Amino acid sequence: MPWVSSDHFDDFDFLLALTETRRRQQAEAAERRLQEQERRGVKDPERVKRQQQKKEELERREDEAARQGQGGALRWQVD
Repeated sequence: MPWVSSDHFDDFDFLLALTETRRRQQAEAAERRLQEQERRGVKDPERVKRQQQKKEELERREDEAARQGQGGALRWQVD
């Protein structure tokens, strides 16, 4: 094929590699922005994650107790 040269394939490979590099860099930048947003205003991000996990576990237990008919929540009684 006279219209296809080896230079054409080299250019295509270069552009493909450039595109892949750009995609990877954009994905990394997006991940960094998400991490920065999570940390903004939070002094101890690990503590926040632990609190969230604790809250999710508590909610899961309450849901499980409600499904078993135990009610799950404490009731206040005044005599």
